[in-house]
Amino acid sequence: MVAPVDRGIYLASRSPRRRELLTQIGVRYHLLLFRERAGEGTEVNEDPLAGEAPDAYVERMARAKAELGWKRMQQRNLPHAPVLAADTTVALEGRIFGKPADRADAAAMLAQLSGRSHEVLTAIALTNGERLESALSRSEVHFRTLTAQEIEEYVAGGEADDKAGAYAIQGRAARFISELRGSYSGVMGLPLYETARMLEGFAGRERRFP
Repeated sequence: MVAPVDRGIYLASRSPRRRELLTQIGVRYHLLLFRERAGEGTEVNEDPLAGEAPDAYVERMARAKAELGWKRMQQRNLPHAPVLAADTTVALEGRIFGKPADRADAAAMLAQLSGRSHEVLTAIALTNGERLESALSRSEVHFRTLTAQEIEEYVAGGEADDKAGAYAIQGRAARFISELRGSYSGVMGLPLYETARMLEGFAGRERRFP
């Protein structure tokens, strides 16, 4: 039997920001980190499909990570509880800006975002092994024009590493953002409104089971 959501969930993510956001809204969770072990297969392939739209891509990634998390939970003989996963990407004119390959790539991304508006898409997915639900948060972020020196200094500080679109809104990049329309928590990596609604929905349904 799947444990009720109010007794806790698994978070299939390494992101400390997502942990902080779940704590902010009082969700009890246990980390379910993906580790390479014999017989457990590989991580989710994060390469976009040919012609795949950014919103379809990010939702596919979140759902795949939730399903993989459920599989890992079973393989490790952990107590059953719903598994939450999320994925964030930046999109500019339909192009997907994922995590930079290196710091030169990060600088190139920021140069393209400079002085323009882009989308930040975060999808969440929740599964209990029987149901898999997902939701998408879409936000618009406008960067002021950045100088080459600002980009160089920001990238050198390391904050752009491993971040979709090569920036973190909760960090020093906040000074680059002149306007945000949408979800601040979604841009951080876990849209709290959508997450809370989904968890509440799962909790309500699961209480109907013995």
